[in-house]
Amino acid sequence: MGLPAVTFYTYVLECSNGSLYTGWTNDLEHRIETHNTGKGAKYTRANRPVRLLASWCFESKTEAMQLEWKIKHLNRAAKLKLVHEPSSINEV
Repeated sequence: MGLPAVTFYTYVLECSNGSLYTGWTNDLEHRIETHNTGKGAKYTRANRPVRLLASWCFESKTEAMQLEWKIKHLNRAAKLKLVHEPSSINEV
């Protein structure tokens, strides 16, 4: 028997001030809870509560981190396009 498969996620949150935050994790539900309890990233601590707008699943940490990097370098309009059209992720 092998180890259980781990899924990695890249996600986009909307903060209470309307800004967008992008991150990656291997436990999406727990990570959002962490952001909302003030124990997450420094940026989200000051802009709680946060709301999940979109997420994408990957089999490897590297893939999730690469997408996070790409999204973080997009402008707001492009990020919102991804949120509203998740299949456009292939264009990133």
